[in-house]
Amino acid sequence: MKATTLTCINCPLGCILTITLHDNGDVADVSGNQCARGVAYAKMESTNPTRMMTSTVRLTGGAIAQVPVKTAAPIPKGLVVDSVKALKPIELAAPVTLGQVVLTNVCGTGVDVVATRSIPVGKAE
Repeated sequence: MKATTLTCINCPLGCILTITLHDNGDVADVSGNQCARGVAYAKMESTNPTRMMTSTVRLTGGAIAQVPVKTAAPIPKGLVVDSVKALKPIELAAPVTLGQVVLTNVCGTGVDVVATRSIPVGKAE
């Protein structure tokens, strides 16, 4: 068995969690948590870490030159860099609306990338 520690980020308490893993990578035990969310976080972070991905996409004809975007849900941590690279060739035309899908099923995750801001037509500054 192998033990690792991490700081829980699910609430303001910031518990220091100790995760004991079986040799096959399965979670055997979690300790140090002060709430049930800590156990769920430790299990997820130890076996399938995910992250929200944020970036920008080029924009033509808009009041600004780029539109901020993010994944609609967390994606596997190992696919964040590839997901950002998948956005590089994308160029949107204004107007853009908040929540507009910019890229569907990024890197085969089943998660869409969406605009996080509405951008009207106008001259970029």
